[in-house]
Amino acid sequence: MTDAGLAVAGAVGLTMVVGVDTEHNVDYQAFPLLFFMLTVGLVFLGSFRARLSARRVLPRFATAGTPMTFSVTVSNHSKRVQRGVTLLEQLADPLPSFQEWHAVQAYKDRTMRSFRIEQRQRMSPFNHARIKEASVPPVPPGEDVQVQLQYTPTRRGVLRFKEVLLSRTDPLGLFRSFVRVRLPQSLLVLPKRYRVPPIALPGAMKYQQGGVAMASSVGQSDEFAALRDYRHGDPIRHIHWRSWARVGRPVVKEFEDENFVRHALVLDTYADTDHGEIFEEAVSVAASFACSIQTQESLLDLLFVGAESYCFTSGRGLAHGDQMLEILASVRACRQRSFAALESLVVQHALSVSGCICVLIAWNKERQDFVRKLRLLGVPMLVLLVTAPGTRRPDPGPMRDQPENFHVLEVGKIQEGLLALG
Repeated sequence: MTDAGLAVAGAVGLTMVVGVDTEHNVDYQAFPLLFFMLTVGLVFLGSFRARLSARRVLPRFATAGTPMTFSVTVSNHSKRVQRGVTLLEQLADPLPSFQEWHAVQAYKDRTMRSFRIEQRQRMSPFNHARIKEASVPPVPPGEDVQVQLQYTPTRRGVLRFKEVLLSRTDPLGLFRSFVRVRLPQSLLVLPKRYRVPPIALPGAMKYQQGGVAMASSVGQSDEFAALRDYRHGDPIRHIHWRSWARVGRPVVKEFEDENFVRHALVLDTYADTDHGEIFEEAVSVAASFACSIQTQESLLDLLFVGAESYCFTSGRGLAHGDQMLEILASVRACRQRSFAALESLVVQHALSVSGCICVLIAWNKERQDFVRKLRLLGVPMLVLLVTAPGTRRPDPGPMRDQPENFHVLEVGKIQEGLLALG
């Protein structure tokens, strides 16, 4: 039933109740008319039996919180022109487990601010997108029309489409009948990203053992090893011009051992739920840095802990920013392993990195000891702490002597906090 149909049905029920007393009111006179309207709508309900099909064309990626469009081609296989058709998308609706639902409710109870009116209307954290229905132009027999739909992914991750619903209302607009076209597809929604100003990251070039094999010839060295064919992204200064002129194709010099800049981007995944605002914003901050840091002459290691300890490296010849975003789109909160697993992972890489960017979601004793240990190892650090709205700025602790490298990013003001880094 449409909204108008629900209103008429409610009016029928109301006139049935108040129209019993025919001596003191005339409401009973509206009952036959309203009931007749519902009957006419039901009669025409089965008249929409068109043979229609649909083909959906999705982009490769979407970004959480960014409105986008995609197209659906509707084909008419019947012998009549189909008019007044509306297209709706039906998304798969995987129900959360009881543990996931309970974790979300517990998180809401902890972050709820008493006696304050929430200005923003919060959606269910399990809703992945908002897709507007679209009107389909008249479709002649045996022809196709293309329809553009607008949608806004609300969460990162995999967005699963289930079916396309082609609907048409009865002449009175009370009931809506559907033709269902099963069309399962999926779309990867990347994390929301913020603008990060140009910042001077801590650290300098460091020696990397086996640098050529480990880093795909990124960096500088004085020890010449051999010549090889040019690979996309190699520095122009490494081109061996005489060999290029002799063989007719680009040739570059290869060095045995290299010194280059290598930064670590540490993401704190130790959250109570996958659907908390603080955790989601921390992932977005990490994604913003993964896209903004120039890796043409350096490497970036993304370190986090999930079911296992993970280290993904981007830079010339190894991976690109899009691949980093794909990884971050699927990051889940870690609740099975202790924070010591992340500390061990980062400490193992501490001797090879030039600097470390830590995106944390809490500032307790464990995390302060973790930062203190890295500083004792001589690793330059930039600490970004994501906090709930209205949280009092915590004491920098081990970063007290370097307050310029300790920044608090408040949920709802993340962009302002990142711009302040410049």
